[in-house]
Amino acid sequence: MPAPERYGSLLTNEVMVLGPPVEPMLAQARETLPGPKTLPGGLVFEAKFDGYRALLFTPSRPGGPVSLQTRRGSLIQRNFPDLVRAAEQLPAGLVLDGELVVWVEGRFSFEVLQRRAVAGHRTVAQLADAFPAHYIAFDVLQSGGEKMLALPYERRRAVLEALFADRGLTAPWTLCPSTTDPAVAQEWLTAWTDVQGVEGLVIKGRSQRYLPGERRWLKVRRRRTTESVIGAVTGTLSRPQVLVLGRYDDGGRLREVGRTVPLGPESARQVAGPLRPAAADHPWTGVRFASAWNSREALDVTLVAPEAVAEIHADLSMDRGTWRHPMRFARVRLDVTVSDVPLFGEGAAPSAG
Repeated sequence: MPAPERYGSLLTNEVMVLGPPVEPMLAQARETLPGPKTLPGGLVFEAKFDGYRALLFTPSRPGGPVSLQTRRGSLIQRNFPDLVRAAEQLPAGLVLDGELVVWVEGRFSFEVLQRRAVAGHRTVAQLADAFPAHYIAFDVLQSGGEKMLALPYERRRAVLEALFADRGLTAPWTLCPSTTDPAVAQEWLTAWTDVQGVEGLVIKGRSQRYLPGERRWLKVRRRRTTESVIGAVTGTLSRPQVLVLGRYDDGGRLREVGRTVPLGPESARQVAGPLRPAAADHPWTGVRFASAWNSREALDVTLVAPEAVAEIHADLSMDRGTWRHPMRFARVRLDVTVSDVPLFGEGAAPSAG
């Protein structure tokens, strides 16, 4: 008998069956679409949705539990009873990889999805009724109890498409859109990403195996150019490292919207020029900033006078007015003032000029 793999599995009737936790295969970021020979077997493009990465496991025996596992290995099926019930439509011994999303008022809502994922026992059923979840499947790791990790992507995709066709699956199950045509992929990148919650593309090789925990896929996020106010920096005013950015709300209060990736030497020199020390009445005096989105670790910052405007490249993934992913600094906008910056909550609004 072969040795057990380091990923989740359970021994059933001398057949190694996948069970949680299983590390999902990951993607590394690219700024542009890759060339046709970048990945083995040619490229396949899939729409990238801004939700919760989740692996879904149906029981190998009738009456067994359905499991829903996050990217980090947590089991969250208790918070999604609507999907657990809908899993009765799926065959036994199935393991899917996909994205959990919630559709609210014509758009994907990461905020509501997060509420569902962390809801207490008393509100789980109420939230499931009010905001039903959908599962966008983009890969299959096991079918009928047979592991498929070693099969090429195009074979796994064929099994996934047959599953949807043979079972007549509809909501809450959705088959992730896929194409091998670079022109179609470029159209998705420029048009579909105008919908909040569709943030770009994932690119896979047609002959790639599924490699748990490895970053062998690629991803390209759609970014827009916009402006924000520099309210604080890490490092010093003469050598800033990361910019903490803000926008004013309708009430005139400066609200944090996110931070940049670390600045290169030339960008740091450009930013240092217009920075001035913060006055005692800085609107962020005493505010604690997290080191990353949804993190409890504090970021050590130096407040600056909120009067310099940074042009940034930002993606479309926002939560309550704040970008969830770091932004890329483009330049200091000496030709515009703070009053020209979009208001808090306006997202990646077009550049001021």
